[in-house]
Amino acid sequence: MAVNDQSQSERSILSLFYALMAGLGLAFYISWSFLYGTWTDIGVYSVSVVLIAFGIVGYILYSIDEE
Repeated sequence: MAVNDQSQSERSILSLFYALMAGLGLAFYISWSFLYGTWTDIGVYSVSVVLIAFGIVGYILYSIDEE
């Protein structure tokens, strides 16, 4: 199966997964910082940025309609 052979429902599911990943990264940062009072922790930043970045990039890539 080639990359271009994906159905619209598969693309929708994957774009939803990546949107949830971005939301998970944001929720992780806010919840961890609120619970432990560490709004400037580099470890929390590193985990959050990876989740949010992959989520945004993946969502954008799977949201683009192919002609």
